[in-house]
Amino acid sequence: MDTMRDPSGKGTQSVLSWAGHTRATLSLGVPLIGAQLAQMAINVTDTVMVGWLGATELAATVLATQTFFLFFIFGSGFALAVMPVAAQAHGRDDVRGVRRSVRMGMWVILVYSAIIMVPLWMTESILLALGQTEQTAALAGDYMRVAQWAMVPSLLMMAFRSYLSALERAQIVLWATLAGTLLNAFLNYAFIFGNFGAPRLGVVGAAVASLGTNLLTCALLLAYCVMKQELRRYKLMVRFWRPDWQAFFDVLKLGWPISAMILAEVGLFAGASVMIGWIGTIELAAHGIALQLAGIAFMFPLGLSSAATVRVGNAYGRGDLVGLSRAGSIAIALSVVVTLLLAGIFWTFPDVLIGWYLDEHNPDAGDVLRHAVPLLAVAAAFQLVDGLQAMGAGLLRGLKDTKMPMVYAIVSYWAIGMTTAYIFAFVAGFGAVGVWWGLALGLSVAALLLNWRYQQRERLGLVRAAAT
Repeated sequence: MDTMRDPSGKGTQSVLSWAGHTRATLSLGVPLIGAQLAQMAINVTDTVMVGWLGATELAATVLATQTFFLFFIFGSGFALAVMPVAAQAHGRDDVRGVRRSVRMGMWVILVYSAIIMVPLWMTESILLALGQTEQTAALAGDYMRVAQWAMVPSLLMMAFRSYLSALERAQIVLWATLAGTLLNAFLNYAFIFGNFGAPRLGVVGAAVASLGTNLLTCALLLAYCVMKQELRRYKLMVRFWRPDWQAFFDVLKLGWPISAMILAEVGLFAGASVMIGWIGTIELAAHGIALQLAGIAFMFPLGLSSAATVRVGNAYGRGDLVGLSRAGSIAIALSVVVTLLLAGIFWTFPDVLIGWYLDEHNPDAGDVLRHAVPLLAVAAAFQLVDGLQAMGAGLLRGLKDTKMPMVYAIVSYWAIGMTTAYIFAFVAGFGAVGVWWGLALGLSVAALLLNWRYQQRERLGLVRAAAT
């Protein structure tokens, strides 16, 4: 441990060493990475099992789950807003501040979920208006009328995750998500196909499985938050019905830019899929494989980014600006190391990784592999900047800075990334690889802007501390 002068003038305070910050970041980040990967396993299980039913059922489920995901992604910004507010309050040992942020975050989520129930219930009509076939739209509507009730527990689960992460108790998040992964596989197998005495519900069975999984995971996290002896002092659910409008609007104000930023990034990759679909079916299949592999790799810097939000938020809350600087530097360094390792795997074993998704007996497998390998090479090239832009956003959230990062992200992803992707693909004639280089450029600009802003904010804080 080192010591530093307290900026408040009240003496000295202990500061973690560089090694201590590394251990603390990994202790928090590794379980969060595991939870992200477990959540991806749930999505893969859903896709695989519904795919056994047939192409129409799979198409309907994909449409429904993407619609659900669109609304969930926007709502998740409010849940993520709980993390920096609670982390800063925890850093200054403000029990009431932690409780206020989590409770009102839950209130915002409940209000948001109530509002979006109407469009989710109308999924079938919306898909028909968008030109989908009657059968596909009907199946998607049947799925959604069950799955939409999972919105509340899934977003509340995100809020509990933010709360527990802010208190640096991420292990329970991992174990609860793993329990949900196992339950999801069991419920899918039971209710989709009518096994273990359950009714055969087909597509609706997948929705039942999703609802059950989210309810269980949410219940496990809530029980831990309420019953764990060390957390009882926060009295999270005591007089839950009492409003705290200042905290409510603080979460709302902090959360909507996070939502917009996440939506902009998701939209960037969705737009890339649409453009590659204009090129050809084989190219789109190759894009889908490379994108899922890149998505799995992204879970690593994303988990570290959440850890960075907490570490920086805690340090900022207790006025430990040297600790804040060290926490941020360690998080960035870890992100660089991890993403370079992942890039090396992509460069070294592209055929093996892509081959996991292909049936060698399929006549199109060779063509898909040929198109996917160069895309994975580009994915390897942008691993570093993708991780850095996620880390920059996470660090700034720890400082409760979300509006300008949102602007930087939208400009980087859409004005630069999407525009250059189109130019590279269709004007320059580079095809699908051109789209991916456009994505890489957009992510690079976002990484530069977000990390530049964080460095400016950090330097300003240290200068002010030195002047006191």
